[in-house]
Amino acid sequence: MDFRELSYVTAIAKHQNITRAAESLYISQPNLSKFLAGLEAELGLKLFDRADKKYIPTYAGRRYLEYAHMILETKASLDAELSDIIKRDIGVLNIGLPNMRCAFMLPKTLPAFSRKYPNVKVNIFEGTSAAIDVKLLEGDIDLAFYSKPHESNPHIVYETLAPEELRICTCRNHRAESFAVDGRLDLRVLRDERLILLSPEQRTGQISRHYLRQAGIDLANSITTNNMPAVISLTEQGWGVSFIFESHLRWHSPKPEIDTYSFGGGGVYSDFVAAMRKGSYIPAYARYFIDIARKLYA
Repeated sequence: MDFRELSYVTAIAKHQNITRAAESLYISQPNLSKFLAGLEAELGLKLFDRADKKYIPTYAGRRYLEYAHMILETKASLDAELSDIIKRDIGVLNIGLPNMRCAFMLPKTLPAFSRKYPNVKVNIFEGTSAAIDVKLLEGDIDLAFYSKPHESNPHIVYETLAPEELRICTCRNHRAESFAVDGRLDLRVLRDERLILLSPEQRTGQISRHYLRQAGIDLANSITTNNMPAVISLTEQGWGVSFIFESHLRWHSPKPEIDTYSFGGGGVYSDFVAAMRKGSYIPAYARYFIDIARKLYA
């Protein structure tokens, strides 16, 4: 068994297709098919069932893959640590960011990072928080930045960089202003309002829905989108009430023409975190990127 063998099998499992797996590995499809046939013959059992042109891991295949992922992750950690030890400062950093955070974080972090680590290639994956978690756990990204979920994943380590407040957002001169007390608003005031919600796959969407349901607010009179600029624009026009983290409002350009309120009862806060796979080694250059992000949100 060698690392190439492990990479080949995990690629087939990931793509469930020999041709796409071969393309991702930069080898020919016949060579990958020949490799798999030889490996299964050597082991004396099938690692994949072929169904509808898909390659589905058998029980033996699933057990093989569990160990393959552990071995490959250990090797990646070893390579990163050895790179630190010999101070080459050469490597690849795969980062996951929600779309809105990417828009304002990258211009303020990537140039500073590249000045210190010009030989580290940075790859960016943009998507919802849920999609980023999948990529993080599958090893496709090394580091993610987002709002911490209500329920922590036991396979992910979260390092808090800053607390963030979720704000209730309305257009200027909205009737809600007359119900606000010291800048705080009881959610029950919004019972008859149209709501603009971010997707439940996005952390903001998850958290806002949680508190709206707690307040007994019917979510039927709402629209869902994963586009933050659209949410802000609709709120400015008085189309509905939205829920946005203060950092998104702070960095949005131009500054949104809206009024914002804290949730009544003490406000709603979430930790902005750097997230990593549990047990993975974080090289010095990744730690530096975390430090830049921390200063940005300070």
